[in-house]
Amino acid sequence: MENTSQKQTLGFQAEVKQLLDLMIHSLYSNKEIFLRELVSNAADAADKLRFEALANNALYESDPELKIRIAIDKAARTITVSDNGIGMSREEVIRNIGTIARSGTREFVASLTGDQAKDARLIGQFGVGFYSSFIVADRVTLVTRRAGLGASEAVRWECDMAKEAGAYSIEPAGKAARGTEVTLHLREGEDELLDEHRLRHIIHKYSDHIALPIVMGEETVNQASALWVRPKAEITEEQYAEFYKHVAHDFEAPLAWTHNRVEGRQEYIQLLYVPAHAPFDLWDRGHRHGLKLYVRRVFIMDDAQQLLPPYLRFVRGVVDSNDLPLNVSREILQQSRDVDAIRAGCTRRVLELLEDLARNQKEKYARFWDEFGRVLKEGVAEDASNRERIARLLRFSSTHDDAETQAVSLADYVGRMKEGQDRIYYVTAETFAAAKNSPHLEIFRKKGIEVLLLCDRLDEWLVSSLTEFEGKRLASVARGELDLSKVKGGDEKEPDWPVGEYAELLRALKGALGERVKDVRVSRRLTESPSCLIADEHEMGANLARILKAVGQKVPPTKPILEINPQHAIVKRLAPGDERFADWASLLFEQALLAEGGQLEDPARFVRRSNELMLSLAGG
Repeated sequence: MENTSQKQTLGFQAEVKQLLDLMIHSLYSNKEIFLRELVSNAADAADKLRFEALANNALYESDPELKIRIAIDKAARTITVSDNGIGMSREEVIRNIGTIARSGTREFVASLTGDQAKDARLIGQFGVGFYSSFIVADRVTLVTRRAGLGASEAVRWECDMAKEAGAYSIEPAGKAARGTEVTLHLREGEDELLDEHRLRHIIHKYSDHIALPIVMGEETVNQASALWVRPKAEITEEQYAEFYKHVAHDFEAPLAWTHNRVEGRQEYIQLLYVPAHAPFDLWDRGHRHGLKLYVRRVFIMDDAQQLLPPYLRFVRGVVDSNDLPLNVSREILQQSRDVDAIRAGCTRRVLELLEDLARNQKEKYARFWDEFGRVLKEGVAEDASNRERIARLLRFSSTHDDAETQAVSLADYVGRMKEGQDRIYYVTAETFAAAKNSPHLEIFRKKGIEVLLLCDRLDEWLVSSLTEFEGKRLASVARGELDLSKVKGGDEKEPDWPVGEYAELLRALKGALGERVKDVRVSRRLTESPSCLIADEHEMGANLARILKAVGQKVPPTKPILEINPQHAIVKRLAPGDERFADWASLLFEQALLAEGGQLEDPARFVRRSNELMLSLAGG
C-alpha cells in the first residue's frame, strides 16, 4: 500500500516534461503572462468553491470572503500567489499537476512544430496555466488544502528545475486556511518582477476583469467586478480581449465577440467570443468545452455544452442567467425549456455576429472560414431552423476563378447564374485538383456555367441536407440526366448526338462491361474526354460511397452509368467486332473511374491492358 505520510519524489508524465521545456522557450518573450495564468487559476478555484458550497455551506469554514493575494519577498526573491478557493487534495495535486489529464495529449505534442510563435499559440490553447510559472522561476512550491479537510491534510508540492527537471516532490503539510498558495523562486535576471509597481501594471493589463478582489498589501488593485455585468460603454477592447484569454485559456486575442443583456420572459447576459484560431482538438466532439454558466453571478459549470449546438463548439464565453436555479445540473440543462430559450438566443447571436463579419469585415470572415468553416457546415444538417442563415454563411471554391481558397458564397453564385439556368451545380471529389479537373465539368466550362468545387468530406453530407438555396435546386454534375438547353450564353452548344446512330456501339459496350455498369449512354457532358461515370439521379454518388467505405460503413451495391463522347478519337475507332473491343471497353471504364478518384480492382491488369493496346496501335 502506498505510503502518503512521507515525502515522495515522483516523475512527471513524459508529455509534461516536453511541454515544460517547449513552453519556457516559446513563451519567454511574453513572460509576464505567468501572473495572469496563476490569477486565473485562483479565480477558477474560488468559482468552484462557490459552486460546491451551494450544497455544503460549511466549506466556507469561517472565511466567506473570497479573494486572491499577491505578495513579494525581495530578500528571498519570491512571488507568492494565494487564494482561499476550493484547494486540492493530494490525489488532485498529482492528477492536475503531475500529469496532463486531457485526451489527445500525445497528438498535441506531436503537433508542436519548433516554431516558437506557432507553438506558443498551441500551448495556450492546450491550457497549461500553472506550468507558466517556470517561465520566470526555476523552483516552484505549492501548498494547498482542500476545503472540508483538516489542517494536517494539506499537501506541499515542489519542483526544482535546476536540480531535477523531470521530477517533483510531494509531502504532507500543515495549513490552517483552505485554498492554495504558489510560491515562485525567481530565476536569475528576473528581479524586475520584484517591483510592486511592475506587478500592479501586469494585473491591470491582464486581470482587471477578475471578479474577485486581487489584494497586494492591504489594497485591492483590480476592479473586482464581473466584466460581463458592466455596461458595454465602460469596457475597452483590451479588457474584452483579456477576459477572453481568461475564459478560453488562450494566449491570443479573439477574432470577434458579442455582448448582450437579454430581458423579457428570460433574463440573462451573454458574452460570446469567436477565437482567432481553431484549437487542436476541435474535431474531438466528445470533449467539447462549452460556455461558462453562471446563475446570478454564481459560477455553476465551465463547460455547459447545452447552451450552444455542436456546430458552434468553437465559441467561448459566459452566460449568466437570472432565472435558472442555483442547483441546476447537467440533467436539468438537457430538459429545461429555459435552457432551450437561452440556447436559441445564443445561437442567434453567434450567427448574427458571423453575418456582420461576412458583410462588413470580409477579411476577418475569411480568417474565420479558414479556421472554422468545416465545423459550421455541420449546422446545415444539425439545425434545420437556421439552415437558410447558415447556408448564406457558407463559402466554396468554384470554377468562377478556379482558386482553391473557399471564398464564393451561394449568393455570389446565384448572382452570376446564366439566363435560363435554374440550378446551382456542384461537383464533389476527394481533392481540389480532382474536382477542378473533373471531366464532368467540360460542357459547363464551354458554356461558361459556374460549378462549385467541393472537396471536403463534409460536403457530401452538406449537399444531402442543403437541397436548395433561394428556390434554386442544388444539382450534382455527376448525377442523372443533363439538360442545359435552356441556359443562354457561352460559345458551346450542348452535344445532341443522334442516339440511334450509336445504338449498336452502346449495346456492345454494355455487353463487354457486364455487371460493372448499370447502363452505357452517349454523354451530353463531355467535349474533350472519351468517357465518364455518373450515378443515377437518386443513387449514391461514387465519392460518398468511397468516404463511407473508408470509415467502415456498409454501402449498398450500386452500379455507375458509363457515358461516352462519340467525337473522341478513341471512341471513334471502336468497332464492336474488333478482337480487342472488350479491352477498349474496359479501358474506357477504368480511365473514367480513375478520373473521378476511384480505385481500380486490379491495377496491374489495367497497366498490362494499357501497354498491350498502345503496342497494338504502334504496330507492335
